[in-house]
Amino acid sequence: MSDKFTTHADKASYGIGLQMGEQLKANPFDGLNLNSVFEGMKDAFTGESFQVEIPEIQAAFEKINAEIQARREEEAKVLAAEGEAFLAENAKRAEVTVTESGLQFEVIEAGSGEKPTAESTVRTHYHGTLVNGTVFDSSYERGQPAEFPVGGVIKGWTEALQMMPAGSKWRLYIPHDLAYGERGAGAAIAPYSTLIFDIELLEIL
Repeated sequence: MSDKFTTHADKASYGIGLQMGEQLKANPFDGLNLNSVFEGMKDAFTGESFQVEIPEIQAAFEKINAEIQARREEEAKVLAAEGEAFLAENAKRAEVTVTESGLQFEVIEAGSGEKPTAESTVRTHYHGTLVNGTVFDSSYERGQPAEFPVGGVIKGWTEALQMMPAGSKWRLYIPHDLAYGERGAGAAIAPYSTLIFDIELLEIL
């Protein structure tokens, strides 16, 4: 523990710096210069004249945003290609069924109950991963089944659930256009990601 921050004001000021640092870390760009960040903070706080003109700053933001967007688009193309290659290879397996929409599934356990409709609400356990095995969500790990309307989830889930008898456990391989598409979902699911889900349909509510 550093002895530089002895007063409440010092500690609170340090906390503000931590928060700002976390924001910068969450939205980095090539060439981010902390010394320049500090200079801008100091000039804004003291009211001194700016060392860089506002039009120049705006132009720099626009250029960096364009570079970030271009990089994201390239990363998305790579992810989309990886997902398509995975699905093409996966479809060759005898145990995998491919629907007209492109959804792929295999039956892990066959249930004997009724099938839900798009208007049904269901209780499920599920485990979701990316094609590289990274887990992004799992009701099993939380130890709590999830309840939701069949028509209120991603398209791949909505389609699969209506084919699943209660008591079934299926593994779904969901193309990006039946998942979160070009938007992705938070930090865990990048745009154009193919998703894999183990879904256990516990009951129709």
